[in-house]
Formats: sequence, structure tokens, C-alpha cells
Amino acid sequence: MPVFEYTGINQQRKKSAGIVEADSDKAARLKLRKMGIYPQVLTLEGGGKSKITLSSKIDFAKWTQRIKIQDVAMMTRQLATLVNANVPLVESLTALVEQTTNEKLKKILSQIREKVTEGMKLSDAMHGFPKLFSNLYVNMINAGENSGALDVVLVRLADFLEGQARLRSKIIGAMIYPIIMSVVGFVLIVMLVAFVIPKITQIFEDVQATLPLPTRVLISLSEVLTTGWVVVLLLLVLPLVLFGIRKWLKTPKGKSFLDRKTLKFPVIGKLTRMIAISRFSRTLSTLLSSGVPLLTALDIVKNIMTNTVIRNVIEETRVSVQEGSSISDVLKKSGEFPPIVTHMITIGEKTGEMEKMLERVADAYDTQVDNTVSTLTTLLEPVMILVMAGVVSFIVMSILLPILQLNQLGG
Repeated sequence: MPVFEYTGINQQRKKSAGIVEADSDKAARLKLRKMGIYPQVLTLEGGGKSKITLSSKIDFAKWTQRIKIQDVAMMTRQLATLVNANVPLVESLTALVEQTTNEKLKKILSQIREKVTEGMKLSDAMHGFPKLFSNLYVNMINAGENSGALDVVLVRLADFLEGQARLRSKIIGAMIYPIIMSVVGFVLIVMLVAFVIPKITQIFEDVQATLPLPTRVLISLSEVLTTGWVVVLLLLVLPLVLFGIRKWLKTPKGKSFLDRKTLKFPVIGKLTRMIAISRFSRTLSTLLSSGVPLLTALDIVKNIMTNTVIRNVIEETRVSVQEGSSISDVLKKSGEFPPIVTHMITIGEKTGEMEKMLERVADAYDTQVDNTVSTLTTLLEPVMILVMAGVVSFIVMSILLPILQLNQLGG
């Protein structure tokens, strides 16, 4: 069915824009009038028959703008407020389309609204946009529609997405500084060793005395970096090696190898495990509280796990639960979940308060993740300074030692 882009005025005399599916432009206008929108401009989207006009003003944001998790969280929160106020779903979606400033999100919401207007369920309409709405999101919306508690589910989804956004921002923020420091420091040291040190060490060429070990190491390193074939090797071979490693890590065997090693790494492994456990607990609790069946919930949780080791444990848990086992027993046997987690899940299974126990586990691990990230952020700066100071001190001593040695010989 053709899709038309429109710009018009709604019943509140506000500007409205979006897309509508119809057999013809006349049918599109009639559909818009039924929705309370009076179209001013109506063009066929992406069609060769549509009139193309050139404008001196190019909207670069339309092509570069991305839909962030914060945008989805805010949209979900707004939809929850509207649904809780007993505003009809179509009108709620119309309000979201009008309020959204992100053009890509506005377009998707317009398409969802059109499908809901035609009688499709909201979850089914969102299912057509898997890059924006995950299986977790769609299944929770479906559970909310079936149970009649869509507003409650939307609030839980908004809380979940906002928590994920905060955690992601904190981790990215903690990694920006050390990455910038490492790159800048590496470039400066390479330039120093490759271009500055050779000129300084020329004064030692005519010296017959044996140079100190640090000076010889520095000169050798400088010669390697200034040799043409080494540069060619680094520029040609290194990218190919890195590309091959990256390609292998994307294979199931490579991904599994990397994930196993990551979990065993001293600090990063502990942080990765805590994040995975927090996501597992929070997601499973949210799904079960929203009325999603346990096996379906475990399947959804498995799909959002990025670490293959944890994902395989959850898949084994789902299969064992289907055969009659308890969640805590399977997680305990795997050895990937700490005893405190399996103990709390056991209590939840016995008392019938699984959701609350999982929520407490998620809260506890979120706190641990926050504390760990804060500690790493605090320690990274002095560690980077010490490393840079050590490298600079080595270079300075490598230059000063032979000078002092020459002065002693001259004296």
C-alpha cells in the first residue's frame, strides 16, 4: 500500500506531520480527516510520481539524527502518562508524534499509529521495528495489552530503559578519559622517539665508551621506528591482522573464546559479570511482574545477554525449568552466578516472591556496578599519570646518563 507524507493542522490548531498509508491521495486525505487532521501538503513517500522540490535549506539532522535509548525511554514515559489518564491509544500516539522532536522516531510513531488505527495491536505494530523495539519491549507491551495493565507495564518499561541508559552513560563516561589519554600519550611518545631522539643521540655516535643500557634501548627503539620497512609493515600488515582477529571474534567460536576470557579477567571480568547479573535479574523481574510466562521470559532474557557464557547458562536454565527443575538449582550448578544470587532466588521460589527477590538482586548489583565504575574512574587518572611519568622519566634518564658519563670521562 502506498505511503504518503503529510503536513497539516489538527483539531487543536497545531501543526501536525507524519505519514499515512492509503490506496490513493484521496483516500489518504479522507483517512486524515477522520483522524482530525486537515492536510495542507500530501506527497507520495519515495515514489517517482511525487513532486521533488529543491530547497536552499538542507536538513542534515534528518539524515544524521539517531534514536537514542533516552528518546525511547522518554516516549515510553509519556505514553504511560497518557494511557494512565484514559486517553485513547490512537490519540495518545498522535500526541507523541506531535511532541517528538526526533524526526526518525516521529516517522516510526506515525507508522505505528496508522497500523493501530487500522485495528492492529500496539505490540504487533511495534514488532515491525525490531531495531528500535526489542523482544523484551514488544513482549511486555503484549502482556500489558492482554492483562489490561498497559499503563503499569509502560511505567516499568520506562524505569528499565532509563536505568539501562544511566548505566551505559556511566560506563562510557568512565572509559572516555583513559582512552583519550592513552591515544594522545602514545602518539606523543612515538613522535618523540621517532623524530626528536635521533637528533639528540647523534652526539653519542663518536663516543667510544659503552653507552648505558637505557640509552642503547632507546636508540634501538628509535632506529626501529625510523626504519621505512617497519612503518610499511605497521601500515599494511597490522590492519590486516586486526581485521582478521576482529572477523574471527565475530564467529561463534571466537565470540565464545573472548567471552570466557573476559569473565576471567581480574577487574573487567568482575564488572562484566555484575552487569550481566543485574540485567538478568532486572529484566526477568520486570517480565514476570508484567505477566509474561516464565519460559517466555527466560527466552527473552537469554536473547538480550551479550556474553555467550551467561547466555548458554540461561538457555540451560530454560530447558531444565521446562523439564521441571528450579531456576536456582540450574544457576547454582553452572558456577557462573554467585551463591548470594542463587540463595535469594531460592527464597523467592519458596515464598512465591520471585519478582521482589530478583528486584533486590538487581538493586544490589546496580549499586556494586556504580561503586566499581566510580572506583575505576578515580584510580584511572593517577594510574595514567604514573605510566606517562614513568615513560618520560625513562626517556630523560636515557639521555642524561650518557651525558653524565661523558662529563666524568672528561673530568
